[in-house]
Amino acid sequence: MRFPHLSLRRLGLLTSLYMCQGLPFGFFTQALPVLLRKQGISLEGIGLASLLALPWALKFLWAPLVDRFFSPRLGRRRSWILPSQGLMTLVLGLLSLRGPGEGLSWVLAAVLIVNLLSATQDIATDGLAVDMLAPGERGWANGVQVAGYRAGMIVGGGALLVLFDRLGWGLTFAFMALSIALLSIPTLLTREAGGAPGSGRAASVAAIATSFWRRPHARQVLALLVVYKLGDAFAVGMLRPFLSDIGLSLSDIGWLVGTVGFVAGLLGALTGGALVLRLGRRSSLVGFAVLQAVSVLGYAYVARAEPGVPLLAALCAFEHFAGGMATAALFTCMMDWTFRESAATDYTIQASAVVIATGVASAASGFSAGRLGYPLHFSLAAALAALSPVAALLLFPGRRRPAEPALALSTRGASHPITCRCTQCGR
Repeated sequence: MRFPHLSLRRLGLLTSLYMCQGLPFGFFTQALPVLLRKQGISLEGIGLASLLALPWALKFLWAPLVDRFFSPRLGRRRSWILPSQGLMTLVLGLLSLRGPGEGLSWVLAAVLIVNLLSATQDIATDGLAVDMLAPGERGWANGVQVAGYRAGMIVGGGALLVLFDRLGWGLTFAFMALSIALLSIPTLLTREAGGAPGSGRAASVAAIATSFWRRPHARQVLALLVVYKLGDAFAVGMLRPFLSDIGLSLSDIGWLVGTVGFVAGLLGALTGGALVLRLGRRSSLVGFAVLQAVSVLGYAYVARAEPGVPLLAALCAFEHFAGGMATAALFTCMMDWTFRESAATDYTIQASAVVIATGVASAASGFSAGRLGYPLHFSLAAALAALSPVAALLLFPGRRRPAEPALALSTRGASHPITCRCTQCGR
């Protein structure tokens, strides 16, 4: 597969950075609940353990600090990425030394710390991606970003769970720590170029934090982000319980969602990233959202029928593929809707809006399915998903990009502000 305009070195760097996030997050969200259940933790306790992922929703609160403070020697983004990944390696290494039998409180505290470090690394990584990518490169790069993250989740949430019985607690976390250390090598070998304030007046944290909100279309963009993945998250939140209630075994569910679904999502992200530049940003958002809504409607259909495993596998693959395409397109547009000097903060505000919206939808999905039943629940989810292409069509910002705000940042050594002048981006 050929990635136009992108060097293998930058592809490797982006892949390693997003795999660093996906691997521990996949383990904590997919595998840890199973392990906690084996330790006798109640379902309510396991549900509350999901609150340990709150740093991912709240990371916009400290994103301006990541944009503002750094070591000139390491670079604006590497100043945060390298310490975050180093501390993640250390915490995971410490987790390998003590089993859950010695008490779960320290395990949960370690999970919270790793999530905090991963979220911080994500802020800086997204800023680095915006810094080093031209508008014409962002489609492919975001396909790689989503694919790398999903690959990390496949390893952390699937492969490690399968191997857990053989490796045991200590070796599993030692493997995760070693993986993070090895994935840090490309960042260690990278020399960060420019893109940071170097002299003169520096922007205050407050100026960086409010930069996004001074855009003419800020609220319009956030409304689009909130709506875009809402229906899909509302449906997927009840997918595993639905598959269990219709009689599928745990191995069948793991194969459908953990293997077929994740691989299809990875391929969808790469395909969506490749098509964004060709189709244009707005057209991609609208078209991929239509496919996403159709896939959710498929769940409403099978909830009323008696589907076999082959049909469920095909539908699961289609939904994850369409979701991967839509996510790659959405992330590409989110990069476009940032300013160079506050890129990490601008992107993080948008990403947090998506995380919060989908988190609320997923949390509410259980109440909906419990009250309405699966057929009506998935039908309601399909109706919500149908709002996504409408929102993309009506709320997509206008063709002219607003001027960069005055952030009082020195531009010595910085590259030019991001301004898209291509005829294919749909703006």
